[in-house]
Amino acid sequence: MNIEMVTNVMIQNPDTKEVVVQNRKRKYPGWCFPGGHVECGESIYDCAVREIKEETGLDISNLKLCGVLHWINREDDGRYVCFMYKTTEYSGELIANNDEGEYFWLGIDKLLATPKERLSCEHYALSPLYHEYGKYSEVLIYWSGDESTWEVVNK
Repeated sequence: MNIEMVTNVMIQNPDTKEVVVQNRKRKYPGWCFPGGHVECGESIYDCAVREIKEETGLDISNLKLCGVLHWINREDDGRYVCFMYKTTEYSGELIANNDEGEYFWLGIDKLLATPKERLSCEHYALSPLYHEYGKYSEVLIYWSGDESTWEVVNK
């Protein structure tokens, strides 16, 4: 069984309620929250802080773990595990563009109204882990080929 671990962070401006959105250029193109792969020997929290700095130029702190979203491949039981954080504490200037994609601030209402075809990875930016913070701890996505199904697990 192959397991990949990544982080994903919803950075929200506490005054405007806007969030940082990435328009991914590479793997799984579309809108999502920034984040990246956990490196060997690195804590998950430190990965989130490092990836956000590398991708967006922002320094983040006081991250709150929202829960875990993971994809399970029905064919080989491979897993892609995403540790989802949120924060309203950041500093620095947002980088508009890099090799990973474009970054911009978007109102949370506009994000929630975005057609899922525009979003990356089965619209996980709309996950109840972020928007119903504290109610759920885990979301499963089972996939096989082009088919996928969501299952929210309340823990």
